[in-house]
Amino acid sequence: MFTSSFSRLFTLCSVLASTAVVFASPLPHAPRAPAPIPSGPKFVVYTDKAIDGNTEVLPPLDQIQGFNVVNLAFLLSDGPHDQAQNWASLDATTRQGIKQKYNAAGVSVVVSAFGETELPTTAGLDPTTLANQMSQFVLNTDLDGIDVDWEETALVLDTTKLGVGEQWLATFTQALRTQLPQGQFILSHAPVGPWFSPGFCPGGCYLTVDKTVGSLIDWYNIQFYNQSPDPGYADCDTLLNTGGSAVFNIQKSGVDVNKLVIGKPGGLDDVSEAQQAAAGGGFIDPATLGTCIQQAVSNGWKAGVMSFQFPNANTTWLSSVKGNSFA
Repeated sequence: MFTSSFSRLFTLCSVLASTAVVFASPLPHAPRAPAPIPSGPKFVVYTDKAIDGNTEVLPPLDQIQGFNVVNLAFLLSDGPHDQAQNWASLDATTRQGIKQKYNAAGVSVVVSAFGETELPTTAGLDPTTLANQMSQFVLNTDLDGIDVDWEETALVLDTTKLGVGEQWLATFTQALRTQLPQGQFILSHAPVGPWFSPGFCPGGCYLTVDKTVGSLIDWYNIQFYNQSPDPGYADCDTLLNTGGSAVFNIQKSGVDVNKLVIGKPGGLDDVSEAQQAAAGGGFIDPATLGTCIQQAVSNGWKAGVMSFQFPNANTTWLSSVKGNSFA
């Protein structure tokens, strides 16, 4: 994923203060109701940029109608940043009231971990300790779950470190599930598309992760953009059928097709060339993407759509992408 930079300017004092608040043991309280987990297609929107004038932090409901999951970006090992930090900074009563409002509208609120900013495995962080820490953040800040946006490309391509990243991710996922039980909390992952291509990684990348701990993961928010090298995904054929890591290629590799949420950068037809380039070559205008989605549904796929990020991804964008495919 792409990341905003404003929170990188936090002073050391502010980071330490936020960490102390976030990772302190929670006060005793009544058992939480299970998180609302969409039972059908997942329509996921990330929010990383601060929303001017919005005291609720989250994208306004009337501007994300049709989405049923909001991912707050990003939670790092040193604590929350960007929209995750804005959420954590709300007082508990306000947070709970907002989440109740969004849950009542059918929208789950999740935090996304890492993004391109942090390489926790390369940094030598212990996966179990970090998973426990991040799970506690979810519990302490009234969230519905966590999304794992782990982007250690250099590590998974390193032939001298065969399987190191995959094993770290498996342990991290298992530890998250211990603290955030399945059916009560959302646990999604957000890999780039090529990581499902056979032979792309010496250790198997997400084909290995799926075989090892895929049963613990609710779905994959697959980034069919923002990857290196870029295999395409700029038309329906490379997105759905050809290249080794298209949707139905991944299904043939043994991954449940209804966990394969198609992720694309948001933006309408007039999105600038610079914005398209920033998407890593995977931009498809929403009307064309809608025809791809229709083709996928007609061939048995119905996992849903993800986009990075609001406000480029909004109700107008999603309506064009969905069309009548999920009616």
